[in-house]
Amino acid sequence: MLNNFYIKTILEITLKNKRQAWLYAFRLRTLPLALSSIFLASFIAYSSGNFRWEVLILAAVTTVLLQVLSNLSNDYGDSIHGADSSERKGPIRAVQSGVISTGEMKRAMVLFSLMALFSGLMLLYVALSNLLLFAIFLFIGLIAIGAAITYTSGKKPYGYAGLGDLSVFLFFGLTGVVGTYFLHSLSFDPLILLPATSLGLFSTCVLNINNVRDIESDEKAGKKSIPVRIGFRAALIYNWALIVVGNLTMAVFCLITQAYGGFLFLITLPLMIQVGAGINRAPFPAQIDPFLRKMAIATLLWVLAFGLGVIIL
Repeated sequence: MLNNFYIKTILEITLKNKRQAWLYAFRLRTLPLALSSIFLASFIAYSSGNFRWEVLILAAVTTVLLQVLSNLSNDYGDSIHGADSSERKGPIRAVQSGVISTGEMKRAMVLFSLMALFSGLMLLYVALSNLLLFAIFLFIGLIAIGAAITYTSGKKPYGYAGLGDLSVFLFFGLTGVVGTYFLHSLSFDPLILLPATSLGLFSTCVLNINNVRDIESDEKAGKKSIPVRIGFRAALIYNWALIVVGNLTMAVFCLITQAYGGFLFLITLPLMIQVGAGINRAPFPAQIDPFLRKMAIATLLWVLAFGLGVIIL
């Protein structure tokens, strides 16, 4: 608790510089995890001879803009709904600190929404020539923008109803991987659902660690996250299930497709086990925060190891 107090004090001093406050609000450390779905789909597309550089670049830019939009919306939403109070165990937020006003944050959210929409349109223009497919993907993109904004913002944010896990699984896993692979190949392979499921589970694991850390402040704010709903101990078991099932699902994909080089992803398994064990041993929620970053890094390394394996081995 004392260490957390000093961390927040230092951050409050740092956030007095508005430029630094904005950079902090962007939460750049979340970007590698957001890009994992783009990288994973692109690795699989490359191994099947369907890779397109323009799709990778524009999909990555769009994903980064959507993730920053989600981070800004989360900063804004949790501050106005009370989840980002002084009792919160995680790092202080920009709006909560008072350095960035709610009006400024709203304008930034509009700006990033427009930039994500423009980037997404460029991606679809480059990747698709079929008008129906263009319309379908545009609709999906608009839903993604809406989901990024309404996670903790609005009158009825779905994150406060405990639907954050489902959203992360769908957008960071299924939609991100399957959609990007389709834009590369212009085809749908049902087997792509396996690695998409794996990444969705790992991304959900990162969110779960975040929610376990904030379980006390979320409960007081009325945020019905999964850990709040099922309790601290059950949330730890849930966390292990996400890690184990995620790795097993990818193993099944490698076996079915005979992509044996992809088994290189197993070198990251000890890192994920270390994360799960570390969370179990943490005596206080505040001490869980470092494992949030470790799981995000482990997930990115998992994607890179798999990709290296399928391309080289």
